[in-house]
This record gives sequence, structure tokens and C-alpha cells, in this order.
Amino acid sequence: MPAGSRKTVARPRPGEIRRWLADVTDPEIPVLTIEDLGVLRDVRWEDDTLHVVITPTYTGCPAMMTIRMEIVQTLRKHGIDRVRIEERISPAWTTDWIGDAAREKLRAYGIAPPEGQAGGRSALFGEPVKPACPQCGSENTEQVSEFGSTACKALYRCRDCLEPFDYFKCI
Repeated sequence: MPAGSRKTVARPRPGEIRRWLADVTDPEIPVLTIEDLGVLRDVRWEDDTLHVVITPTYTGCPAMMTIRMEIVQTLRKHGIDRVRIEERISPAWTTDWIGDAAREKLRAYGIAPPEGQAGGRSALFGEPVKPACPQCGSENTEQVSEFGSTACKALYRCRDCLEPFDYFKCI
């Protein structure tokens, strides 16, 4: 290499970086990634700094600190040290951002996925949600508590197999 010249390293494209970050899981629901949940919103270069935009599932979500640390660790493992993470709360996260494959992952994990669309009739008029039991598939279920193992879930019980389960609230 001639004196005074520098070796330039091609920086990874955003699509490749998104694939790396697709391995970052939600610490509260480890079968779902931040990509599955729709939490990972944007990845782009700004000069020599990688800018990553994430949207919390709700303001004050305790998992966000862990997610931020996992993003930074993942990127450092791939040689990216200059990272800026922005938590964007507008537009607000919604369960509508959870794809069909992720909903099936929830069900297989024992959590009933959100039903309907965010802001639907049940949210407006307080109509009870009757999620199918993720264990046996029965729709003969009842809500035990508005709050489950985390604030974004409610606790239900199946009247047929008698198993309790979390329901991921439609937000």
C-alpha cells in the first residue's frame, strides 16, 4: 500500500445489519426477536455512526435497557463500535406490528397471541376477549387477572384443560 493511503473497509449494508439484529430477542419473551415484535424500526448509517431506531412496546418497558445492551453487543461482535440507539415513541408501538409467524411462535411458547386489531371494539367498549387456550385450543377460557407475568399480558385460565396461560394484550 503506498505511503499516505488508507485501507478502506466497506461498511455493512443496513439489510445485513438487520439480519444480525434479528437474533436479538425480547428478554421477557425469548422466543420472539425485536424484528418479530416490530420493535426494530430502522437501521441506517449517519457518517461513520450506525443509527438504530427502536420503539418500546410501551413507555417505561423494563426490557428496553437489556435490548439496547444486546444490540450494542451484537454490533460490536461484528466490528461496529460507533452506534447511536434512538428510542422512538411516535408512532406508538402496536400489536398490529407482530407478524403471523411471530404470533405462531407465541402460541407454541404457551402465550395466546393478541386477537384483533389495536383500538378495536373490545378496547373501546370493554368487551371481554376470549383467546383460545394455547395448550389445547379450547375457546372456553376466562380471564383471571387483567395483568399477567408482564404488563403487556393478562392472565387467563382454560376451563377445559384447567391450565393457566398468558394472553398478549391487543395494544
